[in-house]
Amino acid sequence: MDNVVLAMHGLLVDDEMTAQQEGDPKPKALVLVGGYGTRLRPLTLTVPKPIVDFANKPMICHQIEALKEAGCDEVVLAINYRPHVMMEFLKEWEEKLDIKITCSQEEEPMGTAGPLALARKILDNGSGAPFFVLNSDVTCDYPLKEMMEFHKKSKAEATILVTKVEDPSKYGVVVYDKESGLIDRFVEKPKEFVGDRINAGIYCCSPEILQRIEPRPTSIEKEIFPAVAADKKLYATELDGYWMDVGQPQDYLTGLALHLASKKRKRSEELAQGDNIEGNVIIDTSCKIGKGCKIGPNVSIGQGCEIGDGVRLSNCVLLHRVKVKNYSHVADSILGWGTQVGRWARIENKAVIGEDVFIKDEVALNGAIVLPHKDIKESVTEPGKIIM
Repeated sequence: MDNVVLAMHGLLVDDEMTAQQEGDPKPKALVLVGGYGTRLRPLTLTVPKPIVDFANKPMICHQIEALKEAGCDEVVLAINYRPHVMMEFLKEWEEKLDIKITCSQEEEPMGTAGPLALARKILDNGSGAPFFVLNSDVTCDYPLKEMMEFHKKSKAEATILVTKVEDPSKYGVVVYDKESGLIDRFVEKPKEFVGDRINAGIYCCSPEILQRIEPRPTSIEKEIFPAVAADKKLYATELDGYWMDVGQPQDYLTGLALHLASKKRKRSEELAQGDNIEGNVIIDTSCKIGKGCKIGPNVSIGQGCEIGDGVRLSNCVLLHRVKVKNYSHVADSILGWGTQVGRWARIENKAVIGEDVFIKDEVALNGAIVLPHKDIKESVTEPGKIIM
C-alpha cells in the first residue's frame, strides 16, 4: 500500500521518518479528517469539509488551536480526499498558529485506527509522550489539558472523552466506573438503560496502543478499544460543557449556537454588539451592514459580506462574500461563498445554498438544497428539494 505523509513545506516523509524533538517531549496529535463530506454537501463540493468555515474560521483550525493550547507541537491530518487542496490552504494556518501541520494521505480509506499506524513514527517518537486523536466533525470546549492529566494519572493505555446525551438509545453507550473512569464495555444502541454517556470522538492514547494497530482499514472504536478495555487499560473522562458532531447541516447550525453561547461566557468581546444585534452573533470586521437590520440570534457572517437595509437574519450562516439585498429574510439556513440573495427574498427551514448561487428578487426557498453556480428564478416550497 503506497501511503505517504506529505509535509506542509513540500517534503515527502517516508515511513522511516522520526520526529525526535529537542527538550521536553511535547504531545503530538492526529485529526481524523475523513473523506468526501457527503453529509455537508453542497458546501463540500467547493472545499473539503475540514476547511468549511465554522464561526468564521475553518472547522479544523478550531481543533488545531485547542491542540496548540494543550502543548502539541505537531498535528497530523489523516485524509483521503483532495490532500493538496488541504495542504495549500493550511500553509497559512501553520504560520499563524506556529505549529507544524502534516497531511497523511491514504490511498484507500483506513478507518479510524489505520491512520494511527501510518503516522506511527510521528505519534511515537521514542519519548513515551501520549498523543491525541480527534474526529474532525466534533466541536466542544476541548478540555485537552485536563484530559491529558487524567490520562497520565490513571496510567491508561487510552482515554476516551465521553459526553452525556438525552436519548442514549440512538448511540453506542460507554459503560464505566464513575469513580475511577475504568471502562467495562460498550453497548450499541441499548434497548434498556445502561448509561447515558457516549463516545465524544476525542481520545488520548499512550504509544503502546500502536502495537495493536496494523496499517490496514481498522475501526478504533469497534476493534481496538474493546481489546484495550478487556485488558483493563481503557478509561473515560467526562466532558463538562457542550458537544456536537457538526458533520451535517442541521447539526452544524446547532453546533454554531452552542459554540457562540460558549464564546459568550468565555470571550464575549469577540461577539458583535449593537442595537441591531439580538443574542449571540459573530460578524467579520470587513462586512457592510445596512440600516434597520435585525441580526441574530445565532448568526455567523463571514468575510466580505454585504447586508442591505431591513434584512432579517437568524440562526444562519453566511460564508465569505455573500450579498443579501434589502428586506430579505434568512433563517435556519447556510449560504455558500459568493451567493447573492435578491430583494424581498426568503430563505428558511434548513436550506443549504452552494457557492456562487444567484437568487432572484422575491424568491422563497423552503428547505431547498442548491448546488453551486445556479440561478434561482422561481420559489421552491417543497422542503428538501435538490436543485442541480
